[in-house]
Amino acid sequence: MGQKTRGTELGEFFFQATVFLAAAVIAVPIATRMGLGSVLGYLMAGLVIGPGLGLVAHTEDLQHFAEFGVVMMLFLIGLELEPRALWDMRHRLVGLGGLQIVLTTMAVMGGAMALGYAWQTALAIGMTLALSSTAIVLQTLSEKGLMQTNGGRSAFSVLLTQDIAVIPMLIALPLLAVTPTIAANPDGSIRRAIDTDSHAEDAHGAMSLVDGLEGWQAAGVTLAIVAAIILAGVYGARPLFRYIHAARLPEMFTAVALLIVIGIAFLMTLVGLSPALGTFLAGVVLANSEFRHELESDIAPFKGLLLGLFFITVGAGIDVDLLMAEPLTMVGFAIAIIVLKGALLFAIGRAFGLRNRGLWLFTLGLAQAGEFGFVLVSFALQQSVFDTALANRLLLVVALSMLITPLLFLLFDQIRDRLERSGEAHEPDVIDAEGPVIIAGIGRFGQVVNRLVQSTGYRTVVLDHDMSTIQLMRRFGYQGFFGDPTRPELLHAAGLNAARVLVAALDDPKANTKLVAYARRVRPDLHIVARARDRNHVYSLYQAGADDIVREMFDSSLRAGRYVLENIGMSEYEAATAEETFYHHDRQTIRELAKLWDPSIPATENEPYIARARELEKELETALFTALDARAKDAS
Repeated sequence: MGQKTRGTELGEFFFQATVFLAAAVIAVPIATRMGLGSVLGYLMAGLVIGPGLGLVAHTEDLQHFAEFGVVMMLFLIGLELEPRALWDMRHRLVGLGGLQIVLTTMAVMGGAMALGYAWQTALAIGMTLALSSTAIVLQTLSEKGLMQTNGGRSAFSVLLTQDIAVIPMLIALPLLAVTPTIAANPDGSIRRAIDTDSHAEDAHGAMSLVDGLEGWQAAGVTLAIVAAIILAGVYGARPLFRYIHAARLPEMFTAVALLIVIGIAFLMTLVGLSPALGTFLAGVVLANSEFRHELESDIAPFKGLLLGLFFITVGAGIDVDLLMAEPLTMVGFAIAIIVLKGALLFAIGRAFGLRNRGLWLFTLGLAQAGEFGFVLVSFALQQSVFDTALANRLLLVVALSMLITPLLFLLFDQIRDRLERSGEAHEPDVIDAEGPVIIAGIGRFGQVVNRLVQSTGYRTVVLDHDMSTIQLMRRFGYQGFFGDPTRPELLHAAGLNAARVLVAALDDPKANTKLVAYARRVRPDLHIVARARDRNHVYSLYQAGADDIVREMFDSSLRAGRYVLENIGMSEYEAATAEETFYHHDRQTIRELAKLWDPSIPATENEPYIARARELEKELETALFTALDARAKDAS
């Protein structure tokens, strides 16, 4: 009998897995091709297989598992942030994030009290709906390449603050109880909340390091755990990965990466902190590790799969019966929350200097309620803060607002396109990265330099004033920052004072010369590699202080000339000799003519320049014949 039961359970598991994966494989590519984004595809897939076809039910347990995708996502985001970058975000974490939570909580609380709720219940509703969806927002920002923009960074700061704020909210909720304990409805309509809390209760009751401790003792244990994670990351990560590397087993790297994420998440639950917050902190600590890219490649597939599963469970868990019973009321509440939060976010964003597309991204991206709302509603129900009917409605409002969020990002795309067509300037990105190499200009010249340098393991900070170029880079996984590289404040934010090499690769010759002159004036010891349009531009860059000057067409033209020589009678050896001789002679010619070049006199009217150029051209012919004759004698 037991074996038959296990076989049935296994068959049910395979059926559910097949349904979820098939729904994702069918719906997500369709949504992506229609320009709706993968998140909306996952949500719609959940709606179809859940309330639509009834193929899956009781997704609560699966959702707990799928929420681990959010934990992995924050770990990967942490890997992209150095500790210095996180410290630079402190004003936005406290200012933007703290102000958004407080103002939204108060505004929603006021609205709830106007509807007749007691102030305790209204405050709990405000805290629940003040939070936004970390999973949907960060996934969409990453897909659209908006994470490094000013608006994207501001949104991330708010989400991180909200993640931290969940802990004091859970502590405060029991103090707001005003109703007797409510049991579940006979039809199980509040099953999500009761099941969610029972898991939390079991986990904390059975495995907790802070239960029964005094407040100061619990705080001490929590700080000790956080300190242990930081110290282990700083001093233990490298020996551990070197030990694993010695085994020469690729799967061991994957196992260690999962162990780090799962182990830290477990430690956070033992002290009552958010697992996502703990893994984010671990990611920041490991951001400077040479094994960072290995960790990213090992964790990313799991993150993507679990996040997709999480979105499907959100769609499948929507209470369609309640929605059909009160469609205008439920959709109206969801839209009202989005409008209210959006208005507050717009005002806060303007107060903190966000403008244009960054302000709209910040406003529309965070206007929804979030997955932590499920947790707070469930906990509030158990603590008798909410009754069953209110909890059901809040769960539906949270889910509907999350379902609407991809449409808000589509609205942002429309607004952004309209701003670009109207010619409104983009605000520069906030630069929170540093590297030994700054590349100013990422066109056809700069992108090759960037790929070569990054491929050898060195970090670069890429700047460009063309937003479409930066967005294209981000789509292919390269980090870049929008802004005018000739602006001193942008250069210093990119790390000009600490950089070892500056690559000046701007399309505009005058802007490129201006950039070189400023960098040389500020950093006499900086090595500057500059892109030149032509020979006259070479002279300008030489006088501006560039160390290495590369004409953008010179090397390719020289190689083409070698191919011509090879096909009109010269051997490959002779053609290569001619190419090398021409190259060295031309470099010497440039140095000599640069001393005679006068930008105030056209080259055609500069007699000393012309005379010396003719002499050097004759010397080139002599040098070529001499080199070829010497090579011929060596060959014989």
